[in-house]
Amino acid sequence: MSEEFRKQAHDLDVTVWVGKKGLDAVVDELSDQLDSEELVKTKFLRSARGTDDTEELAADLAERVDAEVIETRGHTAVFH
Repeated sequence: MSEEFRKQAHDLDVTVWVGKKGLDAVVDELSDQLDSEELVKTKFLRSARGTDDTEELAADLAERVDAEVIETRGHTAVFH
């Protein structure tokens, strides 16, 4: 199933941006989008990353919204 999600994720537009306000600022937004969309693509801006890498941030964010990370690529992550 996740292979199918990866194919769908390729064509998704980023709809959530994580910036200098960090993960707390986007938890509700991501959660709301996941309620209505199967997949949501998120971009982690440089100001949000600091010393953490995208995989760490994505895993933390997924835990906060009770979602699954389908994939990370560069500075983006796709959640289900």
